Amino acid sequence: MNMYLFVYDLMQFCGHSWIFTNMIIRFMTFGKGLVMRLCQLLSVLEILHILIGIDKSRLLPRFLQMTERIIVLFVVINSQEEVQGKYVVCVLFFLWNILDVVRYTYNMLARMGLYYLPLTWLNFSLCIPFYPLSVLAEGFAICVSLPYFESFGTYSIKLPFPFTFSIYFPYVLKMYLLVLFAGMCFIIQNLFSERMAHLGTGNIKNKRS
Repeated sequence: MNMYLFVYDLMQFCGHSWIFTNMIIRFMTFGKGLVMRLCQLLSVLEILHILIGIDKSRLLPRFLQMTERIIVLFVVINSQEEVQGKYVVCVLFFLWNILDVVRYTYNMLARMGLYYLPLTWLNFSLCIPFYPLSVLAEGFAICVSLPYFESFGTYSIKLPFPFTFSIYFPYVLKMYLLVLFAGMCFIIQNLFSERMAHLGTGNIKNKRS
C-alpha cells in the first residue's frame, strides 16, 4: 500500500508541477487544461484512501477541500469560457498548485520514512496563509461568474406546467459562497491542529531521530 500511495503522490506531484511550471513560464491560465482537470478528478481517490484506512488523514476536511475545488473548477470555471481568461483563475491555480506541489512532495518522502524539517515545516505552515487566500480567490471567481450565469441561464431550471418550481443557479452559487466560507473556518482549525501535531517539539525531535 505504501508503494501504491507513493505512486499516487508521484503522479499528483508531476501533474501539479507541470501546471505550476507552465504557469510561471508562460503566465497563462489553464481553465481548459486537461492536466488540471485530471489531477482534481484523481484527488477523489484520496477520499477512498481514507475510507479504506490506508491514509490516516481526517475525512471531513479532505472531503470539503476536494469538493470545493471540483465545484469551482468544473461547475464555475469550466462551464463559462468567459471566466477562464480572468486573472483570478490564474491566481487561484497558482495557489492550488504551490500547495499541492509541497504536499505531494512531503507525502512521497513520508511514504519512504524520510522527514526533512524544512519541508515538514513548509508543508504544515504554508497552508495557513495560502488556503484562506485560495478560498478568497474561489469566492471571487464565483462572483465574477455570476453575470455570465445570469445572462446565459447555465444550470438554471424552470419546470414546465403544472409545476411552478424553478432553480435559478446564481442564487445557488450565492448560497454556496456562505457554505464555502463556513467550511473554510472549519478547515483552518484543522490545519492549525495538524500543524501543532506535526511540528510540536516532541514530534520534531522524534522525526529528527
